[in-house]
Amino acid sequence: MNNRLEILRQFVAEEPQDPFNHYALATELLKFDKTESRHIFEHLLKNHADYLATYYHLGALYVELGELQLAEITYLSGIELARKIGNDKTLKELKGAYQLFLDELED
Repeated sequence: MNNRLEILRQFVAEEPQDPFNHYALATELLKFDKTESRHIFEHLLKNHADYLATYYHLGALYVELGELQLAEITYLSGIELARKIGNDKTLKELKGAYQLFLDELED
């Protein structure tokens, strides 16, 4: 197994309440195991719904997996949260990703 994955898993085990540890592991797992990555991102949404970075990556993963309804829900939820907390940079990124998603649906 990848040494980086082992380190990230250790961080999660040592500090399971820190959403960044889960997020870092999930993003690294995107390269190796999309199913496990999906489970971790979904865990973040369930237990740390305010961790804004999750929405972008999980939305993209859902698109990649063909889960288009879940992708749309995820992008829209992230856009709503970014707007609510006033994070303009992430709002712009999520809006851009959502627009690309909509464009791909039209093709």
